[in-house]
Amino acid sequence: MTEQRKLVAIFAADVVGFSRLTGADEEGTLARLRVLHSDLLDPIIAMHSGREFKRTGDGVLVEFRSVVEAVRCAIEVQETMIEHNADMQHDNNLVLRIGIHLGDVVEETNGDLMGDGVNIAARLEAVAEPGAICLSEDAYRQVKAKLSLSVNDLGERSLKNIAEPIRIYSLKVASTAGKNQTPQELPFLQVEKNTTDGLPDKPSIAVLPFANMSNDPEQEYFVDGMAEDIITALSRFNQLFVIARNSSFVYKGTAVDVKQVGRDLNVHYILEGSVRKSGNRVRITGQLIDATTGAHLWADRFDGSLEDVFDLQDRITANVIGAIEPTIRSAEIERSRRKPANNLGAYDLYLQALPHIYVIRQDENLRAFDLLNRAIALDPFYGPALAHAAWCLVQRITRVWPPAGEDDLATAISLARRALATGNNDAVSIVLGGFALVMVGRDYSTGLEAVRRAVDLNPGSGFVNAVAGCALVFGDDPEVGMRYLERAMALGPLDPSFFSHLTVAGYAQLFNGRPDLAAELAERSLALNSEWDSTYWVLIAAYNQLDRLPEARTAVAKLLSITPEATVKKYRKILPIRNPESLEMILNGLRQAGLPEGD
Repeated sequence: MTEQRKLVAIFAADVVGFSRLTGADEEGTLARLRVLHSDLLDPIIAMHSGREFKRTGDGVLVEFRSVVEAVRCAIEVQETMIEHNADMQHDNNLVLRIGIHLGDVVEETNGDLMGDGVNIAARLEAVAEPGAICLSEDAYRQVKAKLSLSVNDLGERSLKNIAEPIRIYSLKVASTAGKNQTPQELPFLQVEKNTTDGLPDKPSIAVLPFANMSNDPEQEYFVDGMAEDIITALSRFNQLFVIARNSSFVYKGTAVDVKQVGRDLNVHYILEGSVRKSGNRVRITGQLIDATTGAHLWADRFDGSLEDVFDLQDRITANVIGAIEPTIRSAEIERSRRKPANNLGAYDLYLQALPHIYVIRQDENLRAFDLLNRAIALDPFYGPALAHAAWCLVQRITRVWPPAGEDDLATAISLARRALATGNNDAVSIVLGGFALVMVGRDYSTGLEAVRRAVDLNPGSGFVNAVAGCALVFGDDPEVGMRYLERAMALGPLDPSFFSHLTVAGYAQLFNGRPDLAAELAERSLALNSEWDSTYWVLIAAYNQLDRLPEARTAVAKLLSITPEATVKKYRKILPIRNPESLEMILNGLRQAGLPEGD
């Protein structure tokens, strides 16, 4: 078989929720799909000189010689779909999502196209919102100055089975182009801010990772801790929209263009700085930049001893607030509500533990737990160390991981209660303490009250909203939990843990009786991270509900490759699902798909 390589634009499209539609009305759905192809897709593709080289059930793959034509075709398809669905019942609508990539492909003798160029387009389609078009950076670069586009820059994403992260741009098509106004005639619009529902209209800021000026790589944890504490302090002010730590920290170790960062994160202001730690002395510098113009609004230097470190953070916060919003200037800048560690060695060990907690891996989890135990030994009443140690044990107990001690469950509950009993108003400590009581302690009254209080204390924290949303979803309040998760995703559009937000949102949809949406959210999560076991629990159950047993069995095989010890019996014991019917739904899905029952 001879092969020919060429550079082409690949257009991938499929129908959203096709399995649900065919399950409800197979004959009618297939008839509407045939009409969709013959009366809408095929003529529009031909009009834009596209060549359909593969049809995949409800999907289609098309080759274009020009990215411009591929995007024009996609816009016209989505606009026509809006008109096509206007007179139909919402539940019966066929809604498309489309991915477009410019890449190198191999053309086989039968005309089929193979290679990464095709695979990336298909992955882009999989992460697109219903009714939207996702473009790779390579494709967007070809059209941004040629077509009328209003797009959201979604940043770099890791896509399933694609080696390198891909920068993605999403075009949400509205019904503004009628039959007498082609996509080419639409007014040109630059990249706009993400219009996620719930995004507040208020001054917005991202705190970039601070530079380590100590010439000692071992001090990185301390420097990162300074920036993270300032993020926490800023996010307490309801007048500010503060990007979550995990999104702003994707820029760690890279030279940045503040204007581009502003566009990436949809913020008006950027705070950057540096930390120099020498012996018992600390110097923190900071500068506030208008990301729309690049102008420096404020800069200062703060010197002090380690004993003054919390005061230095508060002074930086006060200066930033005053520089951003004159109406806030007169407000009393209260000291951090976090109870500072009585022993600065405990604070130091706590900062060292944080990066090991976030990765959620067995070995890293044990390293974090050891550091936190050492911090607690120095300061038994230090809330953040107590709460994060409880979180470490929640990670272990809710997975098929070896225990860290003789009785992880009792230890986790004790740590959580101690964190809540310290009497401080640190929202992170409160939300993690409440989270642990919900997920492993089954104390839903105390735990859910705590996570709600944490959100009230710090509504601007993406982390607090995400943890609270998870606790509420598993604690049998999926509707409110979903709202918190949506808020977390708006606050952290580049959060490396974005996949986990999608997964928990999938649980919320599954528990609310929407397995089709649950499966779509889980599939989007897997496109970002295919190694997180929790995603397979909801995906398998959703596939089972949708009678997609072959796909459920494939997902079980993948789950067992990640956690070979998994059994239905073990999951019955460890899954933190309060509602008995919801728990049985998950377990039955695992059982039907072939997960071993266990001894």
